[in-house]
Amino acid sequence: MLGNLFDPNDKLLVHDRLRPHWAQSGAIVFLTARTRDSIPKEVLVRWESEKYQWLQQLARRLGQSLAKDRHWSQLLEQFEDCHRKEFLKQFDRCREMELDPCHGECHLGKSELAQIVADSLLCFDKSRYRMGDFVIMPNHFHALVAFRDADCMAKQISGWLHWTATQINRRLGRSGHFWQPEPFDHLVRSVEQYKYLRKYIADNPKKARLAEGQFLYRRLDE
Repeated sequence: MLGNLFDPNDKLLVHDRLRPHWAQSGAIVFLTARTRDSIPKEVLVRWESEKYQWLQQLARRLGQSLAKDRHWSQLLEQFEDCHRKEFLKQFDRCREMELDPCHGECHLGKSELAQIVADSLLCFDKSRYRMGDFVIMPNHFHALVAFRDADCMAKQISGWLHWTATQINRRLGRSGHFWQPEPFDHLVRSVEQYKYLRKYIADNPKKARLAEGQFLYRRLDE
C-alpha cells in the first residue's frame, strides 16, 4: 500500500487545536482541505448551535451538566474518548456533505488553479512523503498521503496551504485568506478503510455532478 496503517501501539504525535491532529511516522493520512468560503456562514452558525445541543443531550444522558459560557470545543474535553469520537464523526460527516454542493467562488474549478495545488502536492513526493490518490474539487481537495515522519506532517500541510494560497491569490490579483485554517486529517485504520477512501476520492466528482475540466483527479498505480 501507500504506507502503513495506524498502529495504536506505536509512537503517536498529537497536536490539539480546535480538533486533535494525530500523526505517526509512515502512517497513511486522509486529508481534506477546503477554501475559506466553501461552507456558508449561516451553516457554520447553525453547526455551532447544533454542536452545543448534541453535547447537552449527551450530558443529560450521562447525568452531567454543561457550562453555558464555554465553547463546545472546551466542553467536549469533559467527555470520554468514545463520546468525543462519536461527536467528531457526526460533524465530520456534516462537513463532507456540505462540501459536495460546491458553495463559494469555487476558484479551484479552473484547471490552471487546480494545477497549482496538484503541483504543490507532488513537489516533494518520494522525498518528504509519498503522495497517493487525490482529487481537487472546486472548493476543496482530498488526498491520501504517508509522511516520512510525524513532525513532517504539520509542517508540510501548512507549507502546501501557504504556498498555494500565495500563488492562487497572485493569479486572481488579490490577497487575504484562501484556505480555511486547520484542515481535517484522519489516520487510516484498516485495509478496508483505505480501499473505501480511495473509492470516496474517485467518486467525489460524480457525487458533486461535476463535468470534465471542473476537477483534477490523480490515482496512484500501486
